[in-house]
Parts: sequence; structure tokens; C-alpha cells
Amino acid sequence: MSDSYTATVSHLSALAAQGRFGRLLRGIEKEGLRVDAQGRIADTPHPRALGSKLTHPYITTDYSEALLEYITPVYCRPGDAMAFLADLHRFSYRRLGDELIWPASMPSRLDGNDSVTIADYGSSNVGTMKHVYRKGLDVRYGRIMQAIAGIHYNVSLPNELWEVLRERDGATDTPMNDYRSSRYFGLIRNFRRHSWLLLYLFGASPALDRSFLPDGRIPDKLQAHGRDTLVSPHATSLRMSDLGYQNKVQAQLKICFNSLSNYVGTLRHAISTPWPAYAAMGVEENGNWQQLNANILQIENEYYSDIRPKRVTRQNETPSQALEARGVEYIEVRCLDLDPSLALGIDEPRLRFLDTFLMWCLLSESPWIPDEECDRLDDNRQRVVERGRDPELRLEHGGQLRSVADWGGEICAEMEQVAELLDQLEEGSPHRDALAAQLPSLADPSLTPSGKLLSRLEEGGEEFVDVILAMAREQAAQLRAEPMDPAREALFDQLVETSHQQQGEIEAADVEDFDAFLSRYFDSAREPRAAVAESRGETS
Repeated sequence: MSDSYTATVSHLSALAAQGRFGRLLRGIEKEGLRVDAQGRIADTPHPRALGSKLTHPYITTDYSEALLEYITPVYCRPGDAMAFLADLHRFSYRRLGDELIWPASMPSRLDGNDSVTIADYGSSNVGTMKHVYRKGLDVRYGRIMQAIAGIHYNVSLPNELWEVLRERDGATDTPMNDYRSSRYFGLIRNFRRHSWLLLYLFGASPALDRSFLPDGRIPDKLQAHGRDTLVSPHATSLRMSDLGYQNKVQAQLKICFNSLSNYVGTLRHAISTPWPAYAAMGVEENGNWQQLNANILQIENEYYSDIRPKRVTRQNETPSQALEARGVEYIEVRCLDLDPSLALGIDEPRLRFLDTFLMWCLLSESPWIPDEECDRLDDNRQRVVERGRDPELRLEHGGQLRSVADWGGEICAEMEQVAELLDQLEEGSPHRDALAAQLPSLADPSLTPSGKLLSRLEEGGEEFVDVILAMAREQAAQLRAEPMDPAREALFDQLVETSHQQQGEIEAADVEDFDAFLSRYFDSAREPRAAVAESRGETS
């Protein structure tokens, strides 16, 4: 623990006691696969009774018709975000009939690639682009990988805190956009160094159904369990392993998180550079689109990563252009599995732990990551994903080999100061309690979500699909029986109709053919955007 870190936290604690800044801001994006009563992926379209997946602000789909995605507004209290997410589930269950929301990250029983139906967003150009992009993911990676679900956690710091930090760093002459972006990238670098801890503590996918591997080839890391289940004895998150969202072509990008300009430049190169294997797959013939283009990335969203810098985009603006023009607004944590034992996949104490971890990443010293360090970080991450609960596992840290328990305990000890800081803004000690709740899991891997799920499979001799299906049924009964916030229920009812109306208006307003629309989009996407000055105190 550096003197600089301790001094910074102490300084912020004194200011927090004076009410100089407020709480963090956060929002949740949570995916969940619709399945039938027997635990098979649903073959029905996205229910019309849930609204338009193109325009509904809170209920949409990710890759497939069956993969629901819930999006909460931004809140300053974790409990408020969780309450909104819970009502999204309750609202859905009142309209899903006998279908269920699969509570695990690894999918339910599949029936080959075609059983994962690509989402259809209507006839508008923007809807067609979303559909063709997903067709491109199919030809490049297959649809089965796209049936995996997870949670994305979006977090930003209050503007008052940025002002305090900029003043402490003696950077008041630096434009706020530039200062904030630089500090967010420091957070991201520390996150990349230590995200293995989140994978260990919150990974919840040590098993999968055999239908996830339709070619029948079983990797060495997996072992048979029963007739239809494959397990990895010490894995924490198969979702984040090379069985999940991984791509060898993207791995060659070596995305650098040392600066905003480097990050944006690398992504812009990827969406502009053809890849021979993708070109051989074909792009478009007589109006039949296979993918948006044959480049390394069709669009920036195709890049998979544990964490992303983000900025809300404006009309006709790509994510990179938004970052380039106005800087980083928030960060998106993308490495979280659904915990199938929880009806919402996550709970408030885990959000409190994440907030503490992210603040620790922000306030700790964060030197740039040289190229040779990137591979070591990836190796540590991969070791924890595949062998995190192995007592013999060792991670590389500063030229030494350390156990998960030893290094993780050291990180959590440093996080205690940040937990105390954040608790000054709350009643009681929710952040310290959340931190303390995870410490036993460092000493005993069986207490982690992955350990608990594997223990249930092994002790009962049950199949993965049967165990998760039983959890889904229990959660469905609970959520169907619980009341909703009346005002929120009325809002969701109204949004069903207005979202369908908005989709119709978008489709009716289109006058440009899709080829011209796409050409114009990519011509614009390749253009750098000049930074926009931000006045002192302007909201982000």
C-alpha cells in the first residue's frame, strides 16, 4: 500500500465528512435466455407484450430472439438499481406464459447452431444493420457462443469528486474531459491487472450442457458428469474462458488501455482493416448480406473485453467518436457471470464490493502497461478462469508466484480504506460488510458461486440443466407472486405501446436504401472527431 494511496483516501475521507461529493452512479445491464418449461432454448419470437426490442429503453434482446436484455436507468443507490431490475423481471414474468428466464450464464439445452435464432429488429435501416451485424457474428464465430449470458455493470464518479481529484493532482489547468479520461484509463489499467479477483469471487460457470459443444469434441479442461453435463473441476468462469467470448483474430489487436488516443486509434484501425478469412466468407450478394463488412471488427461493439471506457453517443456518432469528442463518461465492467442461485443474477452486496474494488483501482497508483506485461495479465486471468479454485494455483505478480488467497487477501486489505470512505456517504457500513462477506471465499474456494454450483452437481449427481431448471422454476414462482411498484408497472405498460409506435415511425421515415445508409455510416465512422471543450462543472 503506497503512501500516495493512503494520503489520497484520507484526504477524500475528510472531504466526504464535509459533504463535498456524493455517491457513485451506476446502472445494470442483465441478460437472460428465455427457455421453455423443459429447459430448452425458446424458439418463439421476442414477446410483443414486452414492447419493441428496437426502441424500448429497458427491455430488449442481445444477440438472439431468446436472449432478453434488461437495462436499468442510472442510480446513485445500488438498491434502487436492483429494485428496478427486479420489477423488469416481474413485469416480464406476467407476460411470458410458461416460459422461464434461464438464471445461469452458460446456456440451457440447445439443438445446434440454428436453434439460436438471430434477433430481428424490423425493416428500418438501423434495425437491418443490427440484424446483419448479428449475421456477421454467426458466420465468424457461430451462434452458440452468442447464447451465453452475463451482467454488465456501468459506473461513473460524481462530478464533484472529479473536481476534488483534479485539484489535489494540481491539474486544474487540464480540461476536465482530458483529466477525467486519463484517470478512468488509470482505473482500467488497474482493473486489468486485478480483474482475476472478480473472476474468482463471482465466477459462476464451472459446468455446461453437452449441447453447447455440438461437434462432440470435448476439450481436455472438461470432464464428463452424468449423461449430458461437462464440468471443469477447478474452473470459476467457463463463460470467460476460450469456450466463451473469445476470438483469436481480436487477440491480435493488442488493444492498449494506456491512453484514450491509443485505444480509439486501435479500434478505428480494426473497423477499417480487412481480414482475409472474413472476406472469403462474403459480405453481400444481390441484397443478401452475410456481414456488415470483412474487416477485423464489423463495428466497435464486436470487440470483447473485460472492461470498456464508455460515453453516451449522440445521433450519427460511433462509440469511439463520442469518446474522442467528449472523453470517458463511465466504465462498463463486463466480466460478471450470472449467479444462478440469485433471482436477478447479482445482489446489492456484490454491487457494493464492485464499487469498492473500482474505487480502489482508481485511487491506487496505475503505471502504464508495457507490451510485455499484457501477456502476463492475460495469463493470470486465464489461470483463474480455468483453475481458480485449485489450491496449487499460483499467479505471477512482480516477478513472484503468489496464491489467490495471499494476493487476494492483500488487495482486500487495501480496499478496507476505500470501503470506509464510501461508507461515510451511507447509513451503516454496507461497503465494509460487502468486503467482509467475500473474505471467507478466499480461504475456502468451495464458498464461491462456482464452488457451490459444482458441489451441488457432484453431491446430488444431478445434471447441469436439471439443477438450473429447478432454480429457474423457483425464481419464476417467486417473481410472479411478488408485487410491482405501481408507478413502474404503469410506466412499463405504456412503454410497450409507445416503443412499438416509435419503431413504426422510424421505419416509415426511412427514405434511404440500406446500401447507401451503410456506406454513409462507415464513411462517417472512419472520421476522427475533434475534442469538445467542457466548462468547469458541466455535467458529464
